[in-house]
Amino acid sequence: MTRLARKGGVAILRLAVPAAILVALWHIVDGPAALARLAQAHPGWLAASAALVALQTLLCTARWRLTAKRLGQRLGVGQAVGEYFLAQLLNAVLPGGMAGDAARAVRVRHSADLATSGQAVMLERFAGQISLQAVLLPSLALALLLPGGIRWPDQILTAALAAAAVVLGVIGVALVAGRLTARLPVISGLDTAARQALLAPGVWPRQAVLGVAIVACNLAAFWCAAEATGTRLTLEATLTVVPLILTAMLLPVSVGGWGWREGAAAVLFPLASATGEAGLAASIAFGLMVLAGALPGLVPLVLRPRGGPAPLTPPDRPTRA
Repeated sequence: MTRLARKGGVAILRLAVPAAILVALWHIVDGPAALARLAQAHPGWLAASAALVALQTLLCTARWRLTAKRLGQRLGVGQAVGEYFLAQLLNAVLPGGMAGDAARAVRVRHSADLATSGQAVMLERFAGQISLQAVLLPSLALALLLPGGIRWPDQILTAALAAAAVVLGVIGVALVAGRLTARLPVISGLDTAARQALLAPGVWPRQAVLGVAIVACNLAAFWCAAEATGTRLTLEATLTVVPLILTAMLLPVSVGGWGWREGAAAVLFPLASATGEAGLAASIAFGLMVLAGALPGLVPLVLRPRGGPAPLTPPDRPTRA
């Protein structure tokens, strides 16, 4: 099988799997009821969800610029904002969920070498996942200790902890690989770059504040989508159930997290005293608002300067801070 055929097969799989999940959910959790919820969705809450998604993207841009600056790559505000919105849009519509981030690294490579540009993007995404798990795990532990809250079945609790462990484990493996290998320029030295861009004194407090603010926007955006479709989530559910739903979006066999996110919502919403179709409706509404909130990403494409791509490396490589 040729490499092109393999890539085509993977792309088809990434489209077929979420489609199959959505079709199955339609029959399992009463799809017409979920559709009715979507048809009656409150436009004000939907607008609030889209606005929070856009605000989250602006905060992610600030985190990216901070991370890149620590690695010697300086990004202008306007350029960074446009490129991040474009990356979010591509992530939402292309298979795999990472194509936009790869494009983001390549499109700004003129301000550093490609390896540094790629490391800045990878570390910014790593920081986002660490922040999400840093909210989920303490919230889940507190919810288990306090009486009268969500009763977590052992199977779901085990799956939740396993998902968090996998996410953090993947990040850890990538950082260890950065110490052990020199074959891939983007991976080589990733552990040193992480200490410099994320953990250095004076930097980690800013990273932490941005991380909490970004997670808060993401959770609030999902809460608004649920509210728009007729479900009011408690604070406990927002801090525990919603992060698990969002974590399901990381599965690579998907397009923008579709299918897996809806499946997780349909399974987990009953724990929050809601129904599976309510979870399906809220998740679809959130996915649509993620897409709407990323539409400013069309601007860099429309305003793309003529004259071809930027050179691969600048005449003088920036010195790492």
